[in-house]
Amino acid sequence: MLAVAAALPLSGTARADDYPSRPVRMVVGYAAGGPTDVVARIVAKHMSESLGASVVVENKPGASAHIAAADVMRSPPDGYKVLVTSLTLNVNPLLYPDRYDYDPVKAFEPISNFANNPLVVVTNYDSPYKDLKSLIADAKAHPGKLTFGSSGVGGSAHLAAEMLSTMAGIKMVHVPFKGNGPALQEMVAGRITFMFYPSVGIPNYVAAKQLRVLAIGTDKPEKEFPGVPTLDSLGFSGFQQGAPWIGMLAPAGTPKPVVDKLNKAAVEALRKPEVREQLAQLGAVVVGDSPEQFRKFLVEDKARWAEVIKKGNVTGSAAGG
Repeated sequence: MLAVAAALPLSGTARADDYPSRPVRMVVGYAAGGPTDVVARIVAKHMSESLGASVVVENKPGASAHIAAADVMRSPPDGYKVLVTSLTLNVNPLLYPDRYDYDPVKAFEPISNFANNPLVVVTNYDSPYKDLKSLIADAKAHPGKLTFGSSGVGGSAHLAAEMLSTMAGIKMVHVPFKGNGPALQEMVAGRITFMFYPSVGIPNYVAAKQLRVLAIGTDKPEKEFPGVPTLDSLGFSGFQQGAPWIGMLAPAGTPKPVVDKLNKAAVEALRKPEVREQLAQLGAVVVGDSPEQFRKFLVEDKARWAEVIKKGNVTGSAAGG
């Protein structure tokens, strides 16, 4: 028994050294086809090559991505189940402190921030609104007439639209969906007026004449969206700092050697020219930082959204804007 007990620390080290010896499950808190899912699948494929083991994407949408977060949070800290999520990880506890009582930085081991996705304001290609000015004018003339979609309460699309409502002095109706993908399909079908959407994949919809981009939340005009003004140039500032991120985390307590291996695989994947090109074509901006840098970013991101929620008087129970 003493020999077995003495061998346990060594066997734990060996397990870390041998990691991964079986497939890694990458849990995504959003529906398939949405920006977080698309980026996760691109990175997962190349991480599999680096790790020498399959990285399998598993979608668990719902509750503004908390179903996935809770699943990973309660999983063994062995590196075989990781979370790929976005700003809702920080926002959920801010909007629902009684329901989601956790500190993202303490509940997880940050691995790497994959990329961020500047937000764009989109409407159906055949929409009567050809620019943001006409949309806002109609919203002012008819309070409660316009609808905006989102991936759910507290998601980037929801908070951005609430910011716009506050800044423009308009009232609109929020229509939440279980993920950005389903929301965008309703946008393409013309069943909602407009929505904020991460830039991933939007150029393809524009080229297919399914969507029209009214404004972009970047510091300067982007070549992927020729002729489209920035929100800042239209008098609505601050949207560029709120670009939603897509990052990977493991349960708290995951051994540092395992975290480092996952980070190395992710960063190597994000450095590959073909991956960078794929993400650029989708409109994503590659980050690929260290666990320490990602941890610092999460702390700053939480403070940023706490201020937005306070200024916009956004509550978790709000169904409209």
